[in-house]
Amino acid sequence: MKLEVFDQPMCCSSGVCGPKVDKKLVEFSAALAWLREQGIEVQRYNPAQQYEAFAANAKVVQTVNADGTGCLPLILVEGEIVSRGTYPGKAELAALAGLTPAKAASA
Repeated sequence: MKLEVFDQPMCCSSGVCGPKVDKKLVEFSAALAWLREQGIEVQRYNPAQQYEAFAANAKVVQTVNADGTGCLPLILVEGEIVSRGTYPGKAELAALAGLTPAKAASA
């Protein structure tokens, strides 16, 4: 299972740096780390550092061109867009990745 995150432009790869850290981004980063521990392949792309990843994905290019950067972050599972414009919580990420809600709640 592969989950890809195409982030909004941020100063660093996780968005959890600088003087004003967004708590939601900290929680999202922790949830992605948890998914990796569950055996999910997770890739995260920031257009400021990995522009090539954005440009190489036709679905991402098409969505951003049609809807603007407000659609970011885009989350893809196995190449299909499953979430847009928001950073889902751990339970929702688990469900998107095909994990049981009980597994997300117990961790």
